[in-house]
Amino acid sequence: MALVVQKYGGSSVADIEKIKFVAKKVVDRKRKGDKLVVVVSAMGKTTDNLISLAKKIIPNPPEKELDLLLSTGEIVSVALLCMAIESYGQQAEGFPGYFAGIKTDTLHTKARIQKIEPSKILEQLKKDKIVVVAGFQGLSPEDSITTLGRGGSDLTAIAITGAIKADICEIYTDVKGVYSADPNRVKNAKLIPIISYDELLEMASSGAKVMQSRAVEFAKKYKIPFVVKSTFEDGEGTMVKEIELKEGAVVSSVSIDENQAKISIFRVPDKPGIAGKIFSALGQKGINVDMIVQNVGRDGFADISFTVNINDMEKTKDIVEKIAKEIGAEKVITDPDICKVSIIGIGMMNQPGVAGKMFNCLANSGINIEMISTSEIKISCVIRKKDGEKALIQLHKEFIENK
Repeated sequence: MALVVQKYGGSSVADIEKIKFVAKKVVDRKRKGDKLVVVVSAMGKTTDNLISLAKKIIPNPPEKELDLLLSTGEIVSVALLCMAIESYGQQAEGFPGYFAGIKTDTLHTKARIQKIEPSKILEQLKKDKIVVVAGFQGLSPEDSITTLGRGGSDLTAIAITGAIKADICEIYTDVKGVYSADPNRVKNAKLIPIISYDELLEMASSGAKVMQSRAVEFAKKYKIPFVVKSTFEDGEGTMVKEIELKEGAVVSSVSIDENQAKISIFRVPDKPGIAGKIFSALGQKGINVDMIVQNVGRDGFADISFTVNINDMEKTKDIVEKIAKEIGAEKVITDPDICKVSIIGIGMMNQPGVAGKMFNCLANSGINIEMISTSEIKISCVIRKKDGEKALIQLHKEFIENK
């Protein structure tokens, strides 16, 4: 008998037939003797539809009320899955995230989990019930409902696994596991049987849609192993755990992030403290900055460019324009027509020449590089969005298919 946390994403519970399928899968697992906590996302495109509704009321909805609205999507999934489980003869107990003891900070739409008080979950497990928890949400110290950002149900599942000391966390999705590239876009993408936290973390932060990056970061910090596998097809999936060094391929995956925007500030006074003023203001508003480039200063001025998630572009522009006026910068320009392509792999750490090979591959494909960032196991390039698909396919051929 094992204590198992399962997470089912929006595509796994997109309609009633799929909810019934998931319920049967959960019940079959329970009858084999395991105790189960099931975390669910909202059905299909529910979250997008709710955001669209809110924007019909006001273009920039108040974040506190938006969180209240968005939390209803997961609650619908919880209620329907509990009904389906009980129709198969098992008892289920459904919890919104805040009833499940998930305590967050006060940052609406991107809240961070501060702690989990799992007593209610454990109490229901002792009663031999299947516990179904709404992902993506929690409760702030002010007793307001908060949400954990896109993909937040992953974080809910990983955090609950740690809090109740479950034996394993299973992340169910619409693909068989983690691939060397998006299998919907690269036909020769390969399933990766085992991957390190670090590699998956870099993949998630580079546009791969398998896992929320904060969930992977949490799992790495607390050494919580988990597996990513298909809801609807049998298979072992991809095990994610600590790996010190991987033999074989230098690059394990190629990813693309088309949800990026570039912000450029021109003729910024080139003196100490200016960059700190800009990026501290963005950090205080919960905006994550990805790549940053500052050119060599001339005549006491420099240009600064950086990338953010495209959903934060307008908010970032408003903040930066105010600071630009304060510091005497010339102008601020936004550019949503970019994307980021990345190659990732633990094997890159001790392998020279990988960057040059990537740059040559893009150049040979007629693709210009606008920004570059590197880490020990990742190299990323900002390019034009129209070139993204071609770059993804060519890089996958260069580093993975030809090996």
